[in-house]
Amino acid sequence: MKKSNLLHKISVSVGTLSYLSFCISCISNAAFAQTVTNEDETVERIQITGSNIRGANMEGAQPLTILTSEDIARTGASTISELMRTVSQARGGVGTFDTTQSGATSTSTPPGQAAASLRGIGPSATLTLVNGRRIAASSFASGTENFVDINSIPASAIERVEILATGASAIYGADAVAGVINYILKDNYEGLELSANYENTTNGNDHSALNLQMLWGKNFDNGNLTAFVDYFDRKAIKATDFTQTREPLLLNSYSYLPKGTPNIYYESTNDFYEIGAPNCATDFITTALDEDICAYYGNEDDYFETPLETLSGGLTYTHQFGEITWRTDVLASHTKSTSYSTPAPINRIDDSEGPWVSLDALNIFDENTRNQLLDGIYPLRFYTQAGQRLTGLGYDARFETPRTVDVETDTLRLVSSLLGYINDWEWEAGLLYSRSQSDQIASAGIYNRYRYTAAAHGELCDDGSIAQFDGDNLTCSGASLLPAYNPFLQGDAQNDALLALTQDKPTRDGTSELIGIDAKINGELTQWNGNSIMLAAGIEFRREEITDSPSLNAQARAENAFLVDVYGFGSSASSASRNQVGLFTELFVPVTDQVDLSLAGRFDDYSDFGNTFNPKVGITYRPTDNLVLRGSWSTAFRAPSLTQAGVQLRTTRASFDCSANSAVADLYCEGAGSIRGNNVLELGNPNLRAEESETLSFGLAFSPTENTHITLDYWQFDHEDIVDTNMTGVLAAAINDASLRHCGVLQEGEIGISYDEDLCLKDSDGNPLITDSAGRTIEDDGAVLNEILDEWILFDSPRFDELPLYRDHILLLDNTGTQELKGIDWDITHDFKLSSGTIELGFSGTHYLTYDRNKPGSDEIESLAGTFRYPETIASAELFYVQEDWYVGAYLFFTDSYQDDIIRLRGREIDELIDMGVITEDNQQRNVSSWTTVTLSAGYYFENADLRLTIDNLFDREAPTAFGSSRGFDAYNHDPYGTIYNVSLSYYFN
Repeated sequence: MKKSNLLHKISVSVGTLSYLSFCISCISNAAFAQTVTNEDETVERIQITGSNIRGANMEGAQPLTILTSEDIARTGASTISELMRTVSQARGGVGTFDTTQSGATSTSTPPGQAAASLRGIGPSATLTLVNGRRIAASSFASGTENFVDINSIPASAIERVEILATGASAIYGADAVAGVINYILKDNYEGLELSANYENTTNGNDHSALNLQMLWGKNFDNGNLTAFVDYFDRKAIKATDFTQTREPLLLNSYSYLPKGTPNIYYESTNDFYEIGAPNCATDFITTALDEDICAYYGNEDDYFETPLETLSGGLTYTHQFGEITWRTDVLASHTKSTSYSTPAPINRIDDSEGPWVSLDALNIFDENTRNQLLDGIYPLRFYTQAGQRLTGLGYDARFETPRTVDVETDTLRLVSSLLGYINDWEWEAGLLYSRSQSDQIASAGIYNRYRYTAAAHGELCDDGSIAQFDGDNLTCSGASLLPAYNPFLQGDAQNDALLALTQDKPTRDGTSELIGIDAKINGELTQWNGNSIMLAAGIEFRREEITDSPSLNAQARAENAFLVDVYGFGSSASSASRNQVGLFTELFVPVTDQVDLSLAGRFDDYSDFGNTFNPKVGITYRPTDNLVLRGSWSTAFRAPSLTQAGVQLRTTRASFDCSANSAVADLYCEGAGSIRGNNVLELGNPNLRAEESETLSFGLAFSPTENTHITLDYWQFDHEDIVDTNMTGVLAAAINDASLRHCGVLQEGEIGISYDEDLCLKDSDGNPLITDSAGRTIEDDGAVLNEILDEWILFDSPRFDELPLYRDHILLLDNTGTQELKGIDWDITHDFKLSSGTIELGFSGTHYLTYDRNKPGSDEIESLAGTFRYPETIASAELFYVQEDWYVGAYLFFTDSYQDDIIRLRGREIDELIDMGVITEDNQQRNVSSWTTVTLSAGYYFENADLRLTIDNLFDREAPTAFGSSRGFDAYNHDPYGTIYNVSLSYYFN
């Protein structure tokens, strides 16, 4: 960690204290067999998230948000991900995600899974705890970011949620960069509770979700057993179900790749040209090049929510052995989900656009239509993979069926701990085992590129093998040759059966395991001015393992020129493990009756990337009984995730930002500031450094009356060495580093950018055709890339005046950049006590003062606050009237406006927006409107039952239009579902 001299001294002092405290812990535990506390001396000590010290007066000492089970019930949330949408610190940005962002491809978030993120930094920078201890990460990463799947934690089992939105690595170690979310499970329950919850939209489609729960508990002479079961089943929600998203937002947001009926792509007297097939299922679209094509819009196959079914269960058993409390927690879940992505594009075998098909494929059309199609076409000769030379044309298309994956995930978490006392010192030791295991199969829409190409060229055998060509005839060894598949022929059973033979079903298996042992003590160290100095100290050991193993047909392999066997589908293969040991201590010093000082420090040593020490200093001042002034400084870290350190090869797409670097823009973007995307392969990097963060916060907690509570906090994060791939940076570095420049497919062991092979063409004498003025090629040291670009334009007359990139650039994950966040949180509550009941008022929110980060590949700092998907202000308010038997009230949720992402649109889309009057040629900026929704909540308490009703988005507000999103709205901050009602009934058996 980077520190000033003063901070370094603090770190050394706290580190020394940590070591001494650990020694005290060892000595105390050794003496336990001879020392027993009298029952009358045992005092209940309360521990809260963010501290290991029990019993000290830490009320109001840190910005802690607590959601009780009653709060959860009033929101109507059936899942943890739904609950997190109500927490301002978890809203805004793209960190928190749910199944709305999941899909079938490796660039989507894992199917059926969800994650919570504080401050929009990302889920891997938020530590997730259950009952104060860790839980295994999902075996399937989001990109290369490991996270805890909160869908595996049933909301019905939660007693409360404690959210500490500030750096907490001094207490908990890695990952608590943005803070901690601690889910506390119900325990010590007596009786039986059965609950049912039903949810649906009001738009006429079946978007229902059913949640059934059972909670049972029984007290014994010396303990309690509490158990629960939770079943959740949600139907799919599609874009075509809603008026707002049924049709494309912009006609010019089309794709040239239709499904079912290809566009014909051919060479004519007017260069390359494209026309739609006569049997196009939709009306033709006229392009900017005056082509009439069959178009595709992604909303046709977009799922906002995917089918999700979970079965969860668990138990908590506590038993008192004299002065020792034994507690065991078990939490298990089984999740089934299906996710979808748009149908895969059909490419050539080498993944370039425009696959070939024989002219015979047009024979399905009548002679007149066929002649019209062929008028002006120059048929081209091409070679098939078996070696035939055919005459044909190219076509643009995608498959009919969306890419579909089915995923089943099993999780298990077991914690067993002992807690006791040695005089006035409390000790605790625990053992943790947690596992997440996922199995995935691509059940539809995935096709083998070799078998499909063979089928389209009449070279597929009925056993799935590819025919041999001897120069005259095609033959199949021990099988029969099948007729050619015709991509233009629709609704023909025999033709469809040929396509079905080319389907593949790649699989993916992943396992994440966590084993932990911890021990700690806390109690009174000494007296100072009549007050107790409290100390906590301990040790923790963790063993983490993760494997992600896709089947061979979903992996890019060097021996196969890094082509995945199937179209439009990739995977991440990774395997890594690590051991970690942490020593920690915490000191609470009441300096005076009004001033408290807290010091904490933690040393963590990792078997793979090294060690780190993180201190925390906090001060609390109570000038009056009802006012607390608080402040803290700390450092935090996030160790490179196991996936980031151990990914062997990940197939994905990466974007480079031409606006971040003018040299990159001139070479690859015709000088424009657009975002470009390319297929890349990511490799793990064992030399990654830990992400580091420095956090500062100060604020107040004020209770002017018994029924009024106000908290106000300023916070800031300086986050460095963020791990990501950085294609913009690699393109910039490649300008002067020839080792990063390669023509054609990269070889195993090479890193860098892949350029079109034609850029390295040579004449018959072996001399390069495209060089700079000194005769150097793109691969040579000292090559001047601007001069090579000029030569390329003269040589090839390309459609775009830019250096031609090929595919599968190989990039190392790296520590790419920094970000700085500053903001203010507030929470105000007031209760009006009436003779007939209570009126409860609440107002809370977050305002971002700064959200700055460096652009990838550039030292330029961009400000995200107020830009696309990063609203500056997020707030909520509540008003409830509560009586002993019933309550009624409402929540108001507000999301601020922010800039639309117009700059990322294509030129034809910009022109359409100008024609619509949304923007002008002189001012191409617009804002996504702010969004305010109201949720009605009511409940009635019978003698043995509770009945509750919530109506979300009571006034049926549409999601604000966002032209910068392909969906037409921002799915991270808004939803198009309209009004959703939720009815729940609980019955209690005493």
